[in-house]
Amino acid sequence: MASLVYLLITIMSLSISLLPPLHGQCEAAAAAAADTGAAAAAAVAEASRNNSHGKARKKQQRPQVEGMFVFGSSLVDNGNNNFLNGSGVRADYLPYGVDFPLGPSGRFSNGRNVIDALGELLRLPGLVPPFADPRTRGRAALHGVNFASGGSGILDHTGQLTGEVVSLRQQISNFEAVTLPDLRAQLRGDAARVKVKGQDPFQRGYLSKCLFVIGTGGNDYLLNYFNPRNNGTEGAPPLPEFTRSLITKLSDHLQRLYALGARKFVIFSIQPTGCTPVVRAFLNITGAACIEPVNNAVALFNSELRRLVDGARSHMPAARLAYIDSYKIIRDMLDHPAKHGVRETGRACCEMSRRSSGVLCRKRGPVCRDRTEYVFFDGLHPTDAVNARIARKGYGSSSPEHAYPINVKKLAML
Repeated sequence: MASLVYLLITIMSLSISLLPPLHGQCEAAAAAAADTGAAAAAAVAEASRNNSHGKARKKQQRPQVEGMFVFGSSLVDNGNNNFLNGSGVRADYLPYGVDFPLGPSGRFSNGRNVIDALGELLRLPGLVPPFADPRTRGRAALHGVNFASGGSGILDHTGQLTGEVVSLRQQISNFEAVTLPDLRAQLRGDAARVKVKGQDPFQRGYLSKCLFVIGTGGNDYLLNYFNPRNNGTEGAPPLPEFTRSLITKLSDHLQRLYALGARKFVIFSIQPTGCTPVVRAFLNITGAACIEPVNNAVALFNSELRRLVDGARSHMPAARLAYIDSYKIIRDMLDHPAKHGVRETGRACCEMSRRSSGVLCRKRGPVCRDRTEYVFFDGLHPTDAVNARIARKGYGSSSPEHAYPINVKKLAML
C-alpha cells in the first residue's frame, strides 16, 4: 500500500506543480472568455427550452421520466463552469463541442456527454439546462436541471486548487434553495390534482417520477487524496479509510436528497482513471498499458459504491437505485478495441495544452479526424461515442456488470 501511495503522489505532484500556471492562464483569459463562455452556455440552455421539434416531439413519444436532476463533476457538467469566472476547469472553447450542434457549450467532450445521451434515451424533450444560467428558472426547469461543476468532488474542498468550483454540497443546496421552491410554484396546480392522504402531492406527483443522477468521486482521488499539497506522504490516511469516508459522505448527500423528495437515483462509478492519457503520460507509458495501481484505488471506491447501493434502502426505504459501471464499460472498450470499432485507446483525440497538466485541449488546437475511433477526447474525458455507449449500457443492459441491480429503463418505469 505504501508503494501505491508513493506512486500516485509522485504522479499528482507532477500534475499539481503545473496547475498554478494553468490557473493563471485561465484567470488571464477569464475576462475575454467569460462573455463567450456564458453566451455559449446560454445558447445551449435556450436550445434546451426551444427543442420542441426534436426526435421525441416528432415521434410524439412521452418522456419516460418527468425530469432529470444532475449532480457531480466534469464528466456530467454541461456548462455550469462557464459562469464561474474563477474556474480553471472550463470547456467553453474549440475543439470542445466540435461535433456538438451548438459548438462549445461547457461539455468536456467533442459532442454529447453521458447526460445528453441518457436524456435522449429517456425521451426528454430537450437538453437539460445548466443551473448557473439565470434563465434556468420557472418552466425551463420542469424537465430537469444540471447542477454539476467540473473539478468538484464528494468532499467540499476537492478541486479548489483548480480555481472556483461548486461543491456537491452546494449543488444540492442550490437544488433545495432555488430550484425546488421554483418547481413547487410552477406545479402547484398539477400537484394538487394528485392529492393522497398523508402524502405530499408535489413529491408523489412529480419528484418521485424524476431521476436524480450523481457522477462524482474521481477528483477526490486525483485532486485531493493523492495531492501532496493537501495530505503529503505523512498525513494521508490509509486508502481504505479514505475510501470509506468518501462513501459515508456520499451516503449523507444521497440521504439529504431523499429527504428533499428524491426517490429514483442513478449513480455512476468512477472511470478507469489509470487508463486516461493524463495519468499514463506522467509515467511515459506507451502502447495500450494502463497504470493498474491507480485503477486498483478507483476499483476499491467502486466496489464500496456498489455496496452502498445494496444497503441504501435501510436508510432510504422508498428509494430505488441504479448503479452504472462506467469503469467496466470503458475498460471493455480498452481491452477489446476492435470489437467496439475503436482504434486509439491510449492517446487523446485533441492536442493537449502544454500548460493544462495534460488534462485539457489546447484552445483551437487540432483534433483527430475520426472521433469515433478514440476513447478519450482530452486527457481525462471520453468522446461522444464512448459517452453514448455508457448511456446505452446503463439504460438498457440486462447485465449486472453494466447496470445494477436494474438498468435505467426499468428504474424509470417503477
